[in-house]
Amino acid sequence: MPEKRRPRLTPAVADVRRAVREALPAAGDRSPLALVALSGGPDSLALAAATAFEASRAGWRAGAVIVDHGLQAGSETVADDAADVARELGLDPVSVRRVSVDVTGEGPEASARAARYEALTVAAREAGAEIVLLGHTLDDQAETVLLGLARGSGATSLQGMAPVSIGAGGVNLVRPLLGIRRATTHQACVDADLEPWTDPHNTDPSYSRVRVRERVLPVLEAELGPGIAEALARTAEQAREDSAAFQEQIDEFIEEICEPAEAGIAISAAALAANPAALRQRVIRFVVQSEFGVALSRSQTLDVARLVTDWRGQGPIDLPGLTAHRESGSINFTATDA
Repeated sequence: MPEKRRPRLTPAVADVRRAVREALPAAGDRSPLALVALSGGPDSLALAAATAFEASRAGWRAGAVIVDHGLQAGSETVADDAADVARELGLDPVSVRRVSVDVTGEGPEASARAARYEALTVAAREAGAEIVLLGHTLDDQAETVLLGLARGSGATSLQGMAPVSIGAGGVNLVRPLLGIRRATTHQACVDADLEPWTDPHNTDPSYSRVRVRERVLPVLEAELGPGIAEALARTAEQAREDSAAFQEQIDEFIEEICEPAEAGIAISAAALAANPAALRQRVIRFVVQSEFGVALSRSQTLDVARLVTDWRGQGPIDLPGLTAHRESGSINFTATDA
């Protein structure tokens, strides 16, 4: 077995280790498995090193999974090198997943992300891992919030990435480094004598995230003062808290105001009218998403809400895969393929 690296304990190394330690759930006496999503870049490499150190102390086993998207020349070598480093760190099991990225209308970034997450969740299920650790940093969070605002995604965009989310198959996706700056992960790699891979896509201005990173955020820092990234990350945290509060309210009374309808579901118009606009619209989006798997846009949600607030006998509203109409004091949602 290769000898584990023993880096000196510096502030950067300590910060990353602390973040991992705080993110690992209590293991009890089960010795569960966590997998690090490792690209070989500085963020995931610092995460892998910290996980290799902290996992056993917290009662966890730790491995790594490397996803080769095949989008760049030499990507196979990069992936294999990252796997070798993971083994040197003492991570086990270590696997490399080769994926084929089919670029859709959402662009190469979104397509690669979808392929990566699918590969990670499949690897986790096959290995029996309970969590997958992702190397997103505070800087990534700030960029995500700004990109969401630019798309006009509303409050959802302000939430950014959650520290813990549920992936396909019920695998927990954990982001321990959302409170850690990118400069800290870079320094942790230097201090641990680790040589990260530099992804050329991270400096390619054809990607919107790179333009936000290299142009937009520096301008905001220069014009508004330092701390913009931290402020955006705090905003994301507060938005998630607000969203959780709204969801709790929805969960409390959703069964009281909904009832089955032919080929769909019905919501009491009076109950919707009695609640503030923000809650009313969230209920509409939640019901449609839960019942039909359709995410309504804001304009579509407002069209449905007008059946409650501005009812003048208007006809059905066509939505993706369903219609909404008012009948007998209810807003009825009906699948169009029924």
